[in-house]
Amino acid sequence: MSCRLFALTPGEPAGIGPDLCLLLSREAQPHALVSIASRELLRQRAGELGLEITLLDVGPGRWPQEPAPAGSLYVWHTPLQSPAQPGRLDPANAGYVLETLRRAGEGCVAGTFAGMITAPVHKGVINEGGVPFSGHTEFLAELTHTEQVVMMLATEGLRVALVTTHLPLKDVAAAITPERLTRVTRILHADLRDKFGIARPRILVCGLNPHAGEGGHLGREEIEVIEPTLEQLRQEGMDLVGPLPADTLFTPKHLEHCDAVLAMYHDQGLPVLKYKGFGAAVNVTLGLPIIRTSVDHGTALDLAGSGRIDTGSLRVALHTAYLMADSRPC
Repeated sequence: MSCRLFALTPGEPAGIGPDLCLLLSREAQPHALVSIASRELLRQRAGELGLEITLLDVGPGRWPQEPAPAGSLYVWHTPLQSPAQPGRLDPANAGYVLETLRRAGEGCVAGTFAGMITAPVHKGVINEGGVPFSGHTEFLAELTHTEQVVMMLATEGLRVALVTTHLPLKDVAAAITPERLTRVTRILHADLRDKFGIARPRILVCGLNPHAGEGGHLGREEIEVIEPTLEQLRQEGMDLVGPLPADTLFTPKHLEHCDAVLAMYHDQGLPVLKYKGFGAAVNVTLGLPIIRTSVDHGTALDLAGSGRIDTGSLRVALHTAYLMADSRPC
């Protein structure tokens, strides 16, 4: 297996993302991992954590050819716009956060990076900084000119993909159209097959309403949108089960016979997955022309700089990105 170059973005500078990058750099990685971040931020946070980490400057024209030694971290310096303190959000650094994502995403598109792994950002403070931002998924879709992407979280024994992502609950029903459901299901099916090696994926599909609409008495979205769309997709050879009531679907009887669950909205599917695998789950953006994985948790502002954090989810995100890249030709 040859050495590849991967981008690692620490996310919100006041959160635990920089801590995660530094803590993980104590161990050698199988590939060269480049943190796209402020050198000064990492140096300051390492001091607060009591870590002795050697920061190795890299960038365009001087990319590493081998993994960094244990106790070292490659850094593509990206300057902060305002000094960062653990736990204290500053809208002035919204541009910094987005620049790290832009550099990583464009580097993946150009082929410099085999994939990107992202630590958590704080959506609220980016919006307060004057930049409309609903999440990594949507940002990378726009950056790569991808019409439709799919957010999927995975842990041992369970994968959950979403038809809608960061929408107010009152807007979800109108967003579930035959066109969106068709695009999302096709992307999920294709990436399970092509990126995860599942020859004929079996996908369980949640209904939108309680009891999957109870025959139209609790909502008609299942009858008018979801069921007809799934039937058309079955004609393409997809193995789709549903729509099923979510409270029935997320039981061992059903989950042991599926490869992924397709939930209609964010808080329908993700609470179950996070209960099952929080701290050991990965967020994967499907449908992109690049590889992007992420942690399954937020910025944990109250823990930044404390050293009392678990690197488990970032480890899973790294491992997943490596596996996905290894399935592609160099």
